[in-house]
Amino acid sequence: MVPDSTFDCRCGARLQATPPETADAPIRRCTACGAIASNEDESCAYCGSGIVATIDGGSLICPECYARNLDDARFCLGCGIAFDPQSVGTVMPELRCPCCECWMAAREVGGLEIYECPKCFGLWAPEDRFDTLVDRATAAARESNDSGDTALPRVDGGNPAKYAVEYRRCPTCDALMNRRNFQKRSGVIIDQCHEHGTWLDAHELERIAGFVLSVRAEEARETEARISASRERKAARDAAFRVQDTSSDTRSVYAGFGHVQKSSAASTIVDLLAGILR
Repeated sequence: MVPDSTFDCRCGARLQATPPETADAPIRRCTACGAIASNEDESCAYCGSGIVATIDGGSLICPECYARNLDDARFCLGCGIAFDPQSVGTVMPELRCPCCECWMAAREVGGLEIYECPKCFGLWAPEDRFDTLVDRATAAARESNDSGDTALPRVDGGNPAKYAVEYRRCPTCDALMNRRNFQKRSGVIIDQCHEHGTWLDAHELERIAGFVLSVRAEEARETEARISASRERKAARDAAFRVQDTSSDTRSVYAGFGHVQKSSAASTIVDLLAGILR
């Protein structure tokens, strides 16, 4: 029957079909565990917590039924949904790409908030997020290799003159950034502002992750260890030479007072015997 339409009753009266107003049955729930409680319950039968009456001035509003709850409520008093508060993400300011001057969009990669250029697909890792970004990219590449998947570049693009020396400006302070060969021997040239972050052209993050996982990384560490050991040996030799020079100066002083310092143990013994036999 169509609502608000009219019909004839058996008694002869003409009636109007008016639908009744709907009303939800009042339900009380435990704000500690979400269990349903009757109107007479003062404590929860499941967890033993006290049942909170209807709250008019609570500041915690349920995202499902919009009922007000106490600030420390774990479940909604009205619908029983569990509260899972999430921290509000930081609003990242807009930055221009240091390569093509396009506005970069903030995005999340590996759980980190970074910037990506929509045109050249370069990445800007603000502040000290570069090392963490490399670690997570390397871990992802390792899992991909272990599963047999072939790692492919994210997107085609990048610096069109990648073989030319080009100094980029920091998108935050507009100062020229330093060019650095990642781990000195990777061949991946990154741009860094010591105060504000690191710029990576397209594919450079994948290339860095591949380098870390490759044998070249182990060779680079071994080479660096050999260089460090060589430097330590040279420093030890220089220190020994300085001690020897000091000893030579001391012998020269003794010689000036008429006492010649012999260098060999045999000469010292001969001089001792000669003094006794006199």
